[in-house]
Amino acid sequence: MKILIVHAHPEPRSLNGSLRDRMVATLHAAGHEVVVSDLYAQGWKATLDGADFPTEPPGARLDLIDASHRAFADGAQTPDVAEEQRRLLWADAVLLQFPLWWFSMPAILKGWVERVYAHGFAYGVGEHSDRRWGDRYGEGVFAGKRAMLVVTTGGWAEHYLERGINGPIDDLLFPIQHGILFYPGFSVLEPFVVYRAERTDAARFEAITADLDRRLAGLFTEAPIAYRRQNGGDYEIPSMKLKEGLERAGQQGFRLHRA
Repeated sequence: MKILIVHAHPEPRSLNGSLRDRMVATLHAAGHEVVVSDLYAQGWKATLDGADFPTEPPGARLDLIDASHRAFADGAQTPDVAEEQRRLLWADAVLLQFPLWWFSMPAILKGWVERVYAHGFAYGVGEHSDRRWGDRYGEGVFAGKRAMLVVTTGGWAEHYLERGINGPIDDLLFPIQHGILFYPGFSVLEPFVVYRAERTDAARFEAITADLDRRLAGLFTEAPIAYRRQNGGDYEIPSMKLKEGLERAGQQGFRLHRA
């Protein structure tokens, strides 16, 4: 199978750099094809701005959605964006790998999403009517592909539990897993999270990578998170509210969107 790793850490000798190298070695050993988009090493431009749309009229008011649509439809995107889109279409699975910085992904990875997920490519597609509201949340260009987050964080695992001071890790990662990945169609696996990343010695690294190897072995067999499909009948259209009575007892918040 074909796997894309999108790696976002500036130091190749970091724990993240070592985990990236381990993933590449493990996946190659299993017979997979692997491509790595190393954003810092590539000097990835993180900001979405007028420079992304070189064919727009000089001095014209920049409407980002319209400009994005025209650039994608006309084949006028910058080469770096077009290449990352090609890699996404090529891959059977995508791994987003990053440290959790200030409760989210690094800015360079967020910028990768903003620039690569063009209008007409990852959003703004499909029929909008009283029956459907576009090809999104379980449908879209990445339907049939798998995705998983590989995340490191300095906090303890207890800090990210339901009553933990940082909030549940599933809630913190929901905008990425449900919004950035499930929205354009990926089947999203439970994340692989390394806690207390700064406290990783050689013995702990071996234990972490053994667990990571097991997760990678199940990349195409593990059951994905059971997010509710937008057009599967669970939501009212066009309000996009979950229909009454579908939640389990005590289910609330982001968990409402898991079937």
